[in-house]
Amino acid sequence: MPKSEAATTRLNRPPLECIPPTKAERDRLLEVARRYVAAERPVPPLALDELMAHAARVLELAEMPGAFKNFASILVSNAAWSELVASTPYDRRLLLLPQCLREKNRCKGEIDEFGLLCHHCGACPIHELSEEAERLGYVVLVAEGTTVVTSLILSRKIEAIVGVGCLASLERIFPHMDAAAIPGLAIPLLYDGCVNTTADLDWVWDAIHLTRADKTRRLDLDALRAQVDAWFTPEALDDTMGPARSQTERLAREWLAKSGKRWRPFLALCAFEALRDDPEAPAPADFRKIAVAVECFHKASLIHDDIEDGDPLRYGEQTLHAAHGIPIALNVGDFLLGEGYRLIAECGAPDPAKTAMLRAATSGHRSLCTGQGDELFWARSPKPLAPQQVLDIFRLKTAPAFEVALRLGAIYGGAGDDVPAVLRDCSDALGVAYQVRDDMNDFFGDPPPELPASFGPSILLATAHERAEGQARRLLDAAWRSPAFARDHADELRATIAALGIEALARQMLEAYREKAIRSLRPLENASLKGLLRRVIAKIFNELETKS
Repeated sequence: MPKSEAATTRLNRPPLECIPPTKAERDRLLEVARRYVAAERPVPPLALDELMAHAARVLELAEMPGAFKNFASILVSNAAWSELVASTPYDRRLLLLPQCLREKNRCKGEIDEFGLLCHHCGACPIHELSEEAERLGYVVLVAEGTTVVTSLILSRKIEAIVGVGCLASLERIFPHMDAAAIPGLAIPLLYDGCVNTTADLDWVWDAIHLTRADKTRRLDLDALRAQVDAWFTPEALDDTMGPARSQTERLAREWLAKSGKRWRPFLALCAFEALRDDPEAPAPADFRKIAVAVECFHKASLIHDDIEDGDPLRYGEQTLHAAHGIPIALNVGDFLLGEGYRLIAECGAPDPAKTAMLRAATSGHRSLCTGQGDELFWARSPKPLAPQQVLDIFRLKTAPAFEVALRLGAIYGGAGDDVPAVLRDCSDALGVAYQVRDDMNDFFGDPPPELPASFGPSILLATAHERAEGQARRLLDAAWRSPAFARDHADELRATIAALGIEALARQMLEAYREKAIRSLRPLENASLKGLLRRVIAKIFNELETKS
């Protein structure tokens, strides 16, 4: 878990009324502002009345209320200045952080006339943000007010500012930056009170790392998703894989074309695009074999997983074994695994790259089977597990699929030696978060779904069991040992878990693993890969939180 775990405990407060209330809404408004600026091309510095006019138009396009105009104006300003900030060397930039980001009751830092002297205790985000910025070459200031910032602006010792602050403080600094034509990116605090505040930390990380060396910063992730979706129509699959001649092939293609998020081929494409000389050019047709191979592995695992769990439905339709019987479903799953390996072997990559991709795929295959095996052996004699035991199963079951997707895309793109370990750590965080989200949907969906006929180890049940006492613990113990008991007592079980505060803890866990995934990218030396993956992580986690 991230060292700044304390920051996640502040997420239970709603943001100010002048700020969109959910992360998904704020990210949507950010995307609308960026697209608007890309189309209209306003030239900074923008006068305040001009900025407000643009903000009003952005809110209309986003179909959001005028109460968010000040917030939207900051997003417009950021988008207008982003190219100039990206071209400014890190060692000519200032990172301005507010003291109110600190965890007041735990902070060991000292305050002098210039601001907070961080002791790097890890109780708040200030440590990680300032440490990373200083590593890049930034001047870092943790202070309130505008006096020091104004003097730095006037001294011409800095050429760009990345600042975090409340809307009021950002509005006070704006005239000074405007007068000096200093490029700046501002990230608003989500609530005021001048103590224990927070911001959208992924926005802060993106702003700190913004650089012209990142060739992918203008890539449209939604357009990449649409490109991937187009590769899985029946016609596109025939073009990539060749004609389907047997009933087994036709059934496998049919299953492959069924709906799904297609996160894994999307991740493979993103890793590849980040390493290309021209990531905005169309992906070569040969790369489709890698993307389809990744989805073959995933869909095969779903077929086998549905059989093992006895699930009758997926994507709102009958599972393959429910529709065609277990023998045929097993065979189709095995066939898809073979197809995945065939597509890798037949792609146009150099032989050393093919070998590396096949090794990555086989390693992921083994890890996934090990994790699934741990769960199957547990299911023979189910009993309560500690949270760490559940997380270990999650990592083995889900993380390998993300890692294989990222590594195959990176290897095809010619990744360096620093990449595999980073992708493994990033995939661990993504895999655990995915399973946490599934747990939350099982217990806190709206409306709450019927609990599955046989559910596996649950981080919510593990955490609740660890906290509970007396009758609550006996109820949770029985639920661990019998899915039938859990289904029959689902309402009581949900009420017990809610009373123990587990839903809030799960949401904090999602945020913690978001931070962990972002932090895992720090060792990457390729700015394009680091930048694009950071954006992809934010997109994945935002969708996870929306569904949760």
